[in-house]
This record gives sequence, structure tokens and C-alpha cells, in this order.
Amino acid sequence: MQRAFKAAAIGGAMLILAGGGVALASGGGGGGSTSGGGGAGMPSASGPSYDPAVEYAKAIAALKANNYKDAARAAGHVTDTVPNNPDGWRLLGMAKAGDNDWKASRRAYEKAVKLKPEDPSAHAGLGLALANLKDPKVQAEQDWLKGKVQACGDSCPEAAQLKSYSSAVESAMNPAAAGTPKPSAMLDRSFLFGGAKAGDAAYVQAVSLINDRRYDEALASLGKAQATFGPHPDILTYEGYAWRKKGDYVRAESFYKQALAIAPDHIGATEYYGELKVAKGDIKGARLMLARLDKLCAYGCADAEELRRWIDAGGDPQKN
Repeated sequence: MQRAFKAAAIGGAMLILAGGGVALASGGGGGGSTSGGGGAGMPSASGPSYDPAVEYAKAIAALKANNYKDAARAAGHVTDTVPNNPDGWRLLGMAKAGDNDWKASRRAYEKAVKLKPEDPSAHAGLGLALANLKDPKVQAEQDWLKGKVQACGDSCPEAAQLKSYSSAVESAMNPAAAGTPKPSAMLDRSFLFGGAKAGDAAYVQAVSLINDRRYDEALASLGKAQATFGPHPDILTYEGYAWRKKGDYVRAESFYKQALAIAPDHIGATEYYGELKVAKGDIKGARLMLARLDKLCAYGCADAEELRRWIDAGGDPQKN
């Protein structure tokens, strides 16, 4: 029997995030908390520390205002803090493109494509950068986009967006007719203006889809939420959970690691990473996660007890 999850809205938490503390959703895969370290660190470890969700929000706001240098600075803080998150690199690519720094835009989009090879917006951004640099590699990106357009046809939900991407790259590859405006440096601005309300709706929908075991659809909704909020540990934890349920342990682990890199005391990510370790046969690693949970939950919590059951059963106790 699958556990039922509840989702708390993330959008309202962004105000708290901006104040320096991470506000996390309660319950299920996203449930968790963070705690301040306290005390001064060594000088070698006292450099700037950025909250990636806060910096992501700053980058979004700057892009809305066409302030590309500030957007690039904030997006760079995201990629510095969470280098394996493709959304941060895509945002940096957009900012650099807006500032006509096509070499930096190409590098950022290349990172995004490497981390998320199936993302059409990353391929389109890379194609636009390559076209402006007159790099012949642009043809491979355009061929990839055309393949997606053909496979999608006219009926799939992404049809219009995919055609727009392909058309923009095609226009950038060929000299524009006199008086024809160049393709926008930011191919898809729609996610910039959805706001917290739309992001929250996508997040809540994703949790409902996970409860219904509709993991592909859940991941699509989580992607929309992440485009709004950036690398938020609750979203990352649910992404890890969905990939684990799909049997892709490598991807699941990458999302759990991202969540814990941002919020080391995140209870949900710690529990689910422990469950993943059990599923992989790493009982020693799972016990380390359990020890961590026992410290986080000084007076006991359901998350620690659930992981303890997994360890004792050698797997999902519901299946034994």
C-alpha cells in the first residue's frame, strides 16, 4: 500500500526564504526542516552562502525587468550552489543571451542540455546561441528540435511551443529579411510570469498525481513548479521519489543529493534517500541515514520509524 502525501504551498514560503530561512512543506516526500549551524566557521569556509531558491527568484525578477546582468549574477549563484540543477543553468543561459554574451550563453545551455537531455527549451537556447556564434553545431540542435516537432505532430500539448522553438532557431540560422526582427534571446518567457500561485498549483497537482501513481505526469508538474521556484528541496525530494518509483535509482539519487545539498537537515529527503539505499542493498548506508533522522527527530518521528521498518524488512515492508 502506498503512503498518501499532503502538499503545503511553496509560494508563500518564498517570503520567508528571502529573509534567509528555508521554509519547507510539511508531510510526505517534501516534509522536512533545516536548522542553522550556529557558531563561526573557519575563515577558509566563510565565503558567501546563497540560498538557491532565493537567488532563483531574484534571477526571475531581474529577467522580467530585462535586467540581464543582475539576472546572470543571481543565476550564477544558483549554479554555484547547486551545479547539477539544469534549471539554474537554463536561467543563466537566458540571462547571458539577453545580454548578447553568446559564448557564455552557449556554455550555460550546454550544461543544461547535459543535465537534462530531453529539455526542448535548453536545446532551443543552445541552438540560438550557436546560431549567433555561427557555429555549425547549430544544425544538430535544429535537427533535434525538428525531430521533436515531427514526433509530436499537431495534437500533443507541446506542439505550438516546439514549433516556436524550431522556428526561432531556424530564423537565427538564416539571415533575416530586411526589417524582420531577430528571434528573441529568451525563447520562452511564459514561465517567468506564472508567479507563485501557478507554481503552487503545479506542485499540489504533482503530489496528487504521485498519490495516484501517475509518475510521468507528476514529474511534468514538478518541472513546472521548479521552473517557478528553482531548486527547492521539497520539489527535488518529490522528483527523487517519482524517479525511484519508476525504477531509475540513478536519477532518484541525484535529486535526493541535490535536496540535501541545499537543506542537509531535510527530513523527507533523508528518509527517502535511506529507503533508496535499502532498495539498492546498501543497508549500511541506510543505517547512516536512520542515525541522521534519529538526531533530527530528537523525540521520534514517523519518518525515522518508516525507514527503520524498511531496514528491518530489507525493503518496502508493505511488500513483505
